Amino acid sequence: MSVRSLFATRLYEAELDSPELLADLSHSIRTLARDDSAGRRWSREHHYPGYTSYASLDDLATRDPAFADLQKLLSRHAAAFASELAFDLPRKPRLDSLWVNLLKAGGRHGGHLHPHSILSGTFYVEAPPGSGAIGFEDPRLPMMMAAPTRSKDAPQDLQTFVEIEPRPGLLLLWESWLRHEVRPGRARGERLSISFNFA
Repeated sequence: MSVRSLFATRLYEAELDSPELLADLSHSIRTLARDDSAGRRWSREHHYPGYTSYASLDDLATRDPAFADLQKLLSRHAAAFASELAFDLPRKPRLDSLWVNLLKAGGRHGGHLHPHSILSGTFYVEAPPGSGAIGFEDPRLPMMMAAPTRSKDAPQDLQTFVEIEPRPGLLLLWESWLRHEVRPGRARGERLSISFNFA
């Protein structure tokens, strides 16, 4: 008898240990949150609990050297992940979009995926203890019908939902079809992160 795993869903995790880059990005995100009136307006109109540049700025890497440095790092990690996934691509994945998020205490972001891209991810710049975890769900969930629940001590690769606690310097990458959400946190401070897509 043998048991094999099929159709694996991979999550790429790395630590970017650069206090200087984190400090520069933190300053830049807070400056954008103060100065980007279009982003603040979009966040307010769409009930985003804080600020995001998602719909207002698409040139962060040319606007700010800290984001240009981050783009180079992200591109290297995306290429490594694409190789791990055995993607048959004519060239390395290309950063398609990048935006900042300043999530206020208790804020959340409902379940979603990222269409029109192949890899997506988040880089955490500031994450006070108790900041909302990012949650991933099994992509087969809509098709499980009468499947029983998993035991609480099931291995992580058999769980239906997996949470990752954010921390400064943590980089996560996943295939863009993987549904995910930001859970409400208990921290009093703001959670600063940078999200991105690769095409």
